Amino acid sequence: MVYVVPLIIFMDDVSGNILKQWNKHHAIYMLNMNLPCEMLKKEFFVRFITSSPHAAPMELMRAMKDSLCNAAQSGIVTWDCKDEEEVMLIPSGLFLAGNNPMQAEECSHTGLNCNYFCRTCDVSGTKEYKASEEGYNSIFKSGNLRTPEKTTKDIQHQFEAAMKSGATTKVQSAVSSTGVCDRSGLPATAESKITAALEKEFEESLRGTTLNDTMNPLLGMNGINMHLDMPTEILHTILLGVVKYFWGQSVFLLEKAKLLHIFQSRLESVDKDGLNAPSLNADYICHYKGSLIGKHFKSLAQVMPLLVHDLVPQTVVNGWSVIGELVALVWHTTIPDTEEYLVSSHY
Repeated sequence: MVYVVPLIIFMDDVSGNILKQWNKHHAIYMLNMNLPCEMLKKEFFVRFITSSPHAAPMELMRAMKDSLCNAAQSGIVTWDCKDEEEVMLIPSGLFLAGNNPMQAEECSHTGLNCNYFCRTCDVSGTKEYKASEEGYNSIFKSGNLRTPEKTTKDIQHQFEAAMKSGATTKVQSAVSSTGVCDRSGLPATAESKITAALEKEFEESLRGTTLNDTMNPLLGMNGINMHLDMPTEILHTILLGVVKYFWGQSVFLLEKAKLLHIFQSRLESVDKDGLNAPSLNADYICHYKGSLIGKHFKSLAQVMPLLVHDLVPQTVVNGWSVIGELVALVWHTTIPDTEEYLVSSHY
């Protein structure tokens, strides 16, 4: 019997010290997606792969990719204790998890602050374009999907531009116009040198390898499209992003109208039985309103429209209603009817 084992690949920077002093390490972990969701939450099923305080993230990913591809090619023979027979396991990457900065690096993307801020598609544009009516409206529509092949070509173009006069300006322009930036490559050489010298130095720097060997290893990984197989990190993007700042503006309006005490009374009286993992301590939330964390925002998003419907402008209430629907959809812990969540063929 042959079983395919889909894996979640997670990488982040952690501290190697028990004390508070920060000692940065990059670490890679994996989870077996054949396991039930409740089992994946247990520490025992989170498998440590590798870590280093010196190697760059993409260097660790290259080693992980080589190991995973070799295992997939040869297969892993093991013993099935349930059926009492030998089986072969074929590991395969399912998707890459991580926070926004790490996922941007894994996508060879410059991050959320660049002109083309989406690592999945090419939506957006220059600052001037986004300030226009057409550009602003385009932000809320999907752009052309990014592909590993297109990203590879953009990186190769940047390498070629780095070996010509005015390299710094040309590379910066290429990064700005595409949002693509490969951090696993080689640093640009001084632009004062002539093209022939740069090409020779670059060839020596490759040490017998090809240009593709120096780029992001995830670009050519079988079974993984790092632009699509990378779910959005919802904690910082939604709870500590949109919800946090919308909460701050709502509190400002309540304090300005001297209505915060009414909001606190209503929050204290909310029935928490219907909420999933509620964190609605009214005294704490209103006293430390500027220092709340994700669990508070997740609970607040579900009840805010009911608490502020007559305390803030209707536009703010409408905003909280949309946020509440979004949070309820994103944080589903179980899917009772899978058919409802399958993408229809006409999309």
